[in-house]
Order: sequence, then C-alpha cells, then structure tokens
Amino acid sequence: MFRIIFLFVILGAGLYVGSEYSGQQGYVLISIANKTIEMSVTTLVIFVIATLAALFALEYLIKKVFYASSATWNYFSIRKMRRSRRYTNEGIIKLLEGDFKGAEKKVTRWSNHHDMPLLCYLVASEAAQGQGNKEQRDRYLEMASAQENSRLAVELTRAKQQLRESQFEAAFATLSDLKGHYPNNPVLLNLLKTVYLELNLWELLLNLLPNLTKAKIITKEEQQQLTLRAQCGLMADIAEQKGSEGLILHWDSLNRKLKAEQHLVECFAKQLIARKADDQAFTVIKENLKKHPNSNLYKLLPEMNLSDSHPAEVFLEGVLRKDGQNAEAHSALAQFHLRGQKWQEAQQHFEKALALRSSVSDYAYLADSLEKQNLTKAAHEVSKKALTLVSQA
Repeated sequence: MFRIIFLFVILGAGLYVGSEYSGQQGYVLISIANKTIEMSVTTLVIFVIATLAALFALEYLIKKVFYASSATWNYFSIRKMRRSRRYTNEGIIKLLEGDFKGAEKKVTRWSNHHDMPLLCYLVASEAAQGQGNKEQRDRYLEMASAQENSRLAVELTRAKQQLRESQFEAAFATLSDLKGHYPNNPVLLNLLKTVYLELNLWELLLNLLPNLTKAKIITKEEQQQLTLRAQCGLMADIAEQKGSEGLILHWDSLNRKLKAEQHLVECFAKQLIARKADDQAFTVIKENLKKHPNSNLYKLLPEMNLSDSHPAEVFLEGVLRKDGQNAEAHSALAQFHLRGQKWQEAQQHFEKALALRSSVSDYAYLADSLEKQNLTKAAHEVSKKALTLVSQA
C-alpha cells in the first residue's frame, strides 16, 4: 500500500512539474566512461517512475513465489502433524484398553511430527511398563525429559511406575526432589501420602495432612483417621527407639484432644505393655476408663503381667458394681480369676459376659474353667458352641 501511494505521489509531482514547466523540458546528460546518454527532464522522470514500478512488481512476484512454496511446505507439515495427533489419540485409547504393544507402536510411529512429543513419549513409557519392558520404559522417559518444561510430568509418571513396582524407596526419592518445586501439586501430594504410608514415615505424613485437606484430596474425617494411624505408628517407632521412658515423654507432649482419643490411648497402652511397663499401662487404662468407658481397653487388662493383680481385680469389681451389664469387664475379671485358679468365679463371670454378647475366646476360656472343675460334659457343649461361632465367622 505504501509503495502504491509513493508511486502516485511521484506521478502527481511529475504531472505538476510537467504542467508547470511545459515547453521548458530542460536537458539531462549522463556520461559513463566513453558512453553518454542525453534526455529531457520529463523523460528522466517517466523513466524513474517506470523503473520503480517494475521493481515493485518484481518484488510482488518474488513474494508470491515464496509464499506459494511456504504454503506448500506448511500444508505437508500440518498434514503430518494431524496424522501424528490421530495416531497418538488412537494409542491412548489402546493403552486404556490394555493393548500396550499396539499403544506403543501408535504413539511412536509419528512422534517426531507431533506438536507435543512429550505426550507421545510418556504414553509410550506407560505402554512399555504394561509390557514389563523396564529398559524401554526408562528410555522413553529419558526421551520425554529432553523436552521443554517436562520435569513435572516425567517425574510424576516415573513415581507412579515405581509405586506399581512397589519400589517405595525409589518413589520417595523421586517425589522428594519434586516437593520443593511443586509443593501444592495435588497429584504429587497424593503420591507422597501413599509413599509415607507404605514406608511408615509417620512424622512426614502428619506434616503432609493439612496440605492434603487444603487441596481437598482427603476429607476432614479421613484426616482424623490418618492422624490417629500416624500417631499410633509414631508411638511404636518411639517405643522401639527410646523405650517406655521416651514413649511416656512423647505422650505427655501431645495435646489434650489427642490424649482423649481412645484409639491412641489403646495404642499407648499396648506399647507400654510390649515394653514391659505393665504397671504404667494399668494406671493409664484405669484413669481413662474412669472418664471414658471403652470395651477395647478392658481387653488389655488381662494381657498385663502385673506384679500384683489385686488392684486390677478390685477396679473391675468396682466397675461391675456400677454397671453389671458391662460384658468386657466381666470377661476381664473372669480371666484374672482363671489365672488365679479361681475356677468357679471365673465360670460365673464368663457366663455373664457371654449372656450379654458372643465371644469365641470367652467360650474357650469358659470351657477351660469347666474342665478344671471336672465338668467335662458342660465343657464339651461350650466347646461346640465355640466351634459353631468360628465356622460362622
């Protein structure tokens, strides 16, 4: 457009000058070496305009030729890219269908012409994984990592594959490298949760839980359940490393809300029992049962190796005076009587417990107490009931 305007300006100026100085054309002499060219000023102006027009026309033709060549090249490039996309889409479908060999063949066939080769290589890696070809799988991941902005997608894919192979330590290393750069990525957070659970990395899991809830990967209820599981696992680790004293210090450091959780109280007591701190465990259970009666805690009392079981028996008798329908308290007291060879007392409390609810172990204990009293027939009947419960379970 500029060139056309320029030509019209030159032409207009020539017409103006020509009409202004008509009859006074002037004289132009051009001398080059031994040659001379003579012409009027009007002729020179017309010649210059014609030359410029010819150059502009030539430029236009040259651009047309190059545009046609470029358009032809782009046509074939776009055609190849479309075909590559089609093959990739078909490969993804085959991957989802479980045809791993077909998927690998589809996505790699025209991957060089795809506008997103990263996708092709990641799908091919998953297909190789499905075929059990780990060497090929890793080769495709290396090819994918060579693409721009590929780190997150590649490493997440690698971590998922490591988890499928139960390579939890390797997955932990892979994901730990990513965590600092992508702390809020939901896929990364979910994979870390799985790894922490598998490797029993309880402290790391506890630190991760708020982020999981914030990202809506888990609900508040799931967070509560995982918190209890992690705290219980952490107590087991501390008990193993630092013994009962370290475990008690850790328990004292917990907030009131956690210490009121019956599941954690049970975990704490079990770890104390496992570390031969039975008297401390009894104190914890007794104080907790006074505030929050819990059937699972009653079951732990007979498992303790107390230096003196009398306080435990007195405590259970007091519970039963307040609540004679407490089946677990009857069962626990009966087991203490069985251990003290008080067969008749044990029988009475086992029968009361079983009248309130069924229990295979209590039937077995009752049969034992009856055998000790030479009540063989009754013991046999009780044993049959126990076997019936086992078969129905």
